[in-house]
Amino acid sequence: MKNKLFILFFLLLAQFVNAQCAMCKAVVESGDAEIAEGLNTGIIYLMAFPYILIGVAAYFLYKKWKKR
Repeated sequence: MKNKLFILFFLLLAQFVNAQCAMCKAVVESGDAEIAEGLNTGIIYLMAFPYILIGVAAYFLYKKWKKR
């Protein structure tokens, strides 16, 4: 029960957090759409690579498990 409340608390807390570094926030607030688009693309790349690495590792683990 405590774990569920803990998770629920942090899920609700995440909606109220403004988590941008000062430089990122300044770039976005400057109003230059091209720079903001580049920043968004960079964030997507940074977010995608861990999932790709986990997927590749899971694939090789599955292949190894399937051999046995």
